[in-house]
Amino acid sequence: MCGIIGILGNDPVAWRLVDSLRRLEYRGYDSAGIAVSEKAGVRRIRAQGKLSGLESEIRNNSEPKGTSGIGHTRWATHGGPTTRNAHPHKSGRVYIVHNGIIENFKLLKDKLTAKGAEFQTDTDSEVVAHMIDDALSQGASPRDAVASVLSKLEGAFAFAILFAGDDDLLIGARRGSPLAIGHGEGENYLGSDAIALAPLTNKVTYLEDGDWVVLTRQSVEIFNEDNQPVSRDVSFTQATTMMVDKGRHKHFMAKEIAEQPDVVGHTLAEYVDLAEMKVDFGERMPFDFNNINRLTITACGTAFYAGQVAKYWFEKYARLPVEVDIASEFRYREAPLSDGGLALVISQSGETADTLAALRYCKQHGQHLAAVVNVPESTISRESDLVLRTYAGPEIGVASTKAFTCQLTVLACLAIHAARQRGTMDEATERRLVGALSEVPRHMNTIFDGESHIDQVARQVAGARDVMYLGRGVNFPIAMEGALKLKEISYIHAEGYAAGELKHGPIALIDEEVPVVVIAPKDELFDKTVSNMEEVAARGAKVVLITDAKDVHSGGASVLETINIPAADSFISPFLFCVPVQLLAYHAAVFMGTDVDQPRNLAKSVTVE
Repeated sequence: MCGIIGILGNDPVAWRLVDSLRRLEYRGYDSAGIAVSEKAGVRRIRAQGKLSGLESEIRNNSEPKGTSGIGHTRWATHGGPTTRNAHPHKSGRVYIVHNGIIENFKLLKDKLTAKGAEFQTDTDSEVVAHMIDDALSQGASPRDAVASVLSKLEGAFAFAILFAGDDDLLIGARRGSPLAIGHGEGENYLGSDAIALAPLTNKVTYLEDGDWVVLTRQSVEIFNEDNQPVSRDVSFTQATTMMVDKGRHKHFMAKEIAEQPDVVGHTLAEYVDLAEMKVDFGERMPFDFNNINRLTITACGTAFYAGQVAKYWFEKYARLPVEVDIASEFRYREAPLSDGGLALVISQSGETADTLAALRYCKQHGQHLAAVVNVPESTISRESDLVLRTYAGPEIGVASTKAFTCQLTVLACLAIHAARQRGTMDEATERRLVGALSEVPRHMNTIFDGESHIDQVARQVAGARDVMYLGRGVNFPIAMEGALKLKEISYIHAEGYAAGELKHGPIALIDEEVPVVVIAPKDELFDKTVSNMEEVAARGAKVVLITDAKDVHSGGASVLETINIPAADSFISPFLFCVPVQLLAYHAAVFMGTDVDQPRNLAKSVTVE
């Protein structure tokens, strides 16, 4: 959530700041602002809503000419999404942008108010500007003022701090939320990720948790949380300098759904030897699955559902006990973990705060650490023993699609590898499953041939107040993922249930106003799923059946619509059934006129707990 950019440059920075903020739009935001240091002082320009509003304000208010500045896209937490609450915040000489949440801000604010401080916003962030300014007023230097304040803050943060009267100084700090330094020629930068820094430089230093940095145009000084000077590596980022565009698609989400055959293929190519029809992880593995007695998977949102699919694969094929938990719950229930277990975290951004906290909990308890991530430079990547990268490319739409199927790809390959290493799968079965995986891109393309029909079905679903998704076995998580997608982008209430649980409560919700999306692959559970479909149809539900079966004999049950997908090995059914549920949600949201790529209240990268 939120985006930060800071530039100590040699040319006017106002539009450079805006350009970098535009690259951070995918994170989600509801206001934006910049502060630019000029000879007469610091000019601050802020606007509610999209960046177009900020651009208009810059054009209409005499464009700042200064060569140093900070910028921010805000996703509201404390205080509404108004111009008044937009960053940067100021107090005296201090201008600050902040990602994260200051958990003890109320106590700090009360102390400052008692000393006469006057607050202009409803945010938690403004208190930090006042604290630094208060330290300056007592004679502290900017760096000493920041150091003294950081130790008093509780919560998560990334800061970029500008000081009026000193246009060759920028201070940054991070705890929990990511922050990176960009190195230029006679220029230096701060950014919340490499994408923001990409048009400025490809030389990046990633601050570690607790680090803070003092930048000038010619120097970079990094300190750890104990205020001791430290050295951090400079790496060359692969983030593209080109702006990602929608191509021929109306929305990024549509483009990213359509890219799935390609990106799944690219991810497969990294982990599968198609000539030999076997999984090949090369020399990556720092552990042997024969020595792993338990696998703990933790993630948030869509990534959590990928983990739930993986549980079926690991337990069925590798005979490895698996626990899957939502990261925000896992850490706080103090789960006992036996020595030598494997903790596997899944995160598109590699910066998800709850998932990172879960990873660190597992590290404290002696687990091997593996991560499935889309951003190899991320904090989770840097703190894991094994990084299994997905090759989804930049995912701009807030609702994850192609990242999800790439996560499934890595997890499927890892489950096969574990099974072979543990001796629970023979070579013939491996060849069959790898052969099935190799067919996923082709089958996905076939599903897109029926997209116009899915669009028509979505229009019928779009008028509903509530929608239920049913699935069994490995496709139960796909039912929950389908419901999540519909909720995220169309704002229709939807729930995913295990079909066998229907009669244990959820069937009470069924009437003629409730569409029920039934995921029914032709597998060993097919007849049971059809029976569940008959139960809801008998109570008047509008049934949307998604199946790879040619003929469905439903005993007279009324099916509103059927969405057919290609018949394939049941091992890959989650890949194929997730495409129509993505398209169903997408077209319902388009029909309803919602903001598909940046749905209300949501952020792409959730970097606070």
